[in-house]
Amino acid sequence: MRQLEVALGERSYSILIGAGLIDDAAPIVDYLSSRRAVIVTNETIAPLYLERLAAPLAAREIALTRIVLPDGEAHKNATTLGKIYDTLLEQRCDRGTTIIALGGGVIGDLAGYAAATYQRGIPFIQVPTTLLSQVDSSVGGKTGINHPLGKNMIGAFWQPRLVLADTDTLATLPPREFSAGLAEVIKYGLIRDEPFFQWLELNMDRLMAREGEALAFAIERSCRNKAEVVAGDERETARDGGRALLNLGHTFGHAIETGMGYGEWLHGEAVAAGTVMAAELSHRLGWLDGAALDRVKTLLQRAGLPIAGPLLGAERYVDLMGHDKKVLAGRLRLVLLREIGTAVTWADAPPADIRAAIDACCHA
Repeated sequence: MRQLEVALGERSYSILIGAGLIDDAAPIVDYLSSRRAVIVTNETIAPLYLERLAAPLAAREIALTRIVLPDGEAHKNATTLGKIYDTLLEQRCDRGTTIIALGGGVIGDLAGYAAATYQRGIPFIQVPTTLLSQVDSSVGGKTGINHPLGKNMIGAFWQPRLVLADTDTLATLPPREFSAGLAEVIKYGLIRDEPFFQWLELNMDRLMAREGEALAFAIERSCRNKAEVVAGDERETARDGGRALLNLGHTFGHAIETGMGYGEWLHGEAVAAGTVMAAELSHRLGWLDGAALDRVKTLLQRAGLPIAGPLLGAERYVDLMGHDKKVLAGRLRLVLLREIGTAVTWADAPPADIRAAIDACCHA
């Protein structure tokens, strides 16, 4: 088992990474505030892992409530969130109850936001079961739901007590979902860890084959990168750089997800296409050279990811991007690349160049 720490003072917590962790209740029991917990999962994950997680907890005399939600990004909304609140209230859960999020990023965001807001905050633990959630969404305390006008526009910062990433759960992940997670892995190499990007170029075939040693290394390296960024800028308040850099490709990607309808494109797929748009714009600004731009596209393609966005039209993209959380005083701040391994937040990209980059990276 590999262990990392997210250093946030009194809100610090551990990330445990390894095989078979879901079958061992001991790490979770140590972080419960009482003998009561609520497991939130979805209809896809429940048959695979719900009882594997619940049985050892019940054996330790933890009183459990199970909540099984519909699967998919289309359900990351206020209606589904209300189902969690309904159960918490019906079961008379108190402030000592711990919510355990068992699933991917959607479950983590929903359960985390419920924990942040129920009785003004109760403990929660992340048990991510997808590559994307293990390397990104389960770490850092961002929780929330989507709105028809914008992705993740309603939410709260609420740190988990523990993140338990069982690499065995990746064996049942469909290929498309696995590739979507690799978009976030590649992101860390692009924004701040050029040696990791080189390692990914050398080891992408091993990752696509889901070799255990390579996967464990990539997950740990990704989590370490994110933990360091979050420790320095927990609530994304830095005006330049900081946690905002973790959103490389996300402003363009969120426009794809919103414009196409939540769930049509997986989050990682949209981020991959958005990353190419950001790299293309960086190239047009004279920062990223042609060879580096080709390296970005090639690695994403080897990971089974799209490098072109849907034809929504540049004006539609720009309109949707205007709802992004990084808009400050009416100015859109984009995460761009000075070079592979060095990212910046930039609010001065000419609108014509933004539109040209979008058009260059969209195909039917």
